[in-house]
Amino acid sequence: MVGRCPMEIPLARPYFDSEELQEIGRVLQSGWVSKGPESARFEAEVAKYVGVKHGVAVVNCTAALHLALLSLGIKKGDEVVVSDYTFPATAHAVLYCGARPVFVDVLPDTYNLDPSKIEELISPRTKALIPVHAFGQPARMDEVMRIAKENDLSVIEDAACSLGATYQGKQSGSIGDLGCFSFHARKGISTGEGGMVVGSDDELLERARYLSVFGMKAAWERERADEYSVPEFHDVGYNYKLSDVLAALGVIQMTRLNEIIKAKRDLARRYTDLLDAIEQVQSPLEAEGCKHVYQSYVVVLDEAINRNRLIMELKKRGVQAQIGTYACHVQPVYASKQKCPVSRMLMDRSLALPFYYSMGEKELGAVVEALKASIGAIS
Repeated sequence: MVGRCPMEIPLARPYFDSEELQEIGRVLQSGWVSKGPESARFEAEVAKYVGVKHGVAVVNCTAALHLALLSLGIKKGDEVVVSDYTFPATAHAVLYCGARPVFVDVLPDTYNLDPSKIEELISPRTKALIPVHAFGQPARMDEVMRIAKENDLSVIEDAACSLGATYQGKQSGSIGDLGCFSFHARKGISTGEGGMVVGSDDELLERARYLSVFGMKAAWERERADEYSVPEFHDVGYNYKLSDVLAALGVIQMTRLNEIIKAKRDLARRYTDLLDAIEQVQSPLEAEGCKHVYQSYVVVLDEAINRNRLIMELKKRGVQAQIGTYACHVQPVYASKQKCPVSRMLMDRSLALPFYYSMGEKELGAVVEALKASIGAIS
């Protein structure tokens, strides 16, 4: 009989307390629950933290990526170079514009795109680059920006996992033309679902805001106008706006962000210390010049270990685990003929372990012991 962990340990657990409940109650009592003043507060808080002029809060990071691409004029027939090792939402957003994602392989130590592989993928149709800051660690943005400048390309940072991370002292999301964040339940701070486009280019961010509300001004802005005018629709816009109920969560969560980052960085160090004793497990690396915020703690397993069997063995022991993320080029939806061997290896051998702000020493020790036992059981 398999020895179960003394507790059920989830992969992730967002942290909320009474302050979030009070804010939600206040918004509900106000009678204004769609996009309004709380969304504006949330946008301002994130923009200030990142060090940019503007933020546009939306329903999720996929919508943020779509709006960012549309704002830059990406259209049918264009190509966008995308880091291959990422949740497919990154490349889906390119498809939404009618453009083609071109996948670039990644580095085996940071899981981020390999800058040395970008230029060979650039064609006359290439209009933009999307580096993904995998699991909370920024890509090598100095090289990305140099290549973009030399080839007249726009850069969208898929910073879904990396709010609060820095690259050479610069905040994630502030380096490219536009940055996109996620506030999903597994991210550093959470609004349940939610996302944001950020940047300092007035025209690009106004375009993103306009397209996020059907190509018109939001109702809150129209209510505050001095004169009434009937909206006209000149472009195909989208219903991507974030509600004030969720934005209110974001405002409170932003006050905890630095505390959450510190706790998760400490937890990552303790994990790494404990896992050093398991030779079949490679812990994640924090690259020089980066501040990793560890949205997830993702290890790489020895090739002799069947990762999928290991996930099921951990489940029997009460520990939830998951793959790191996906190699996009092998997903049937893209019909890609490209080869990204490092990304494919990571998809097959990566393992995301339980990791969250409120995780204590007892849970941490239980996960490591369950991992040892599970590896032994399937080896």
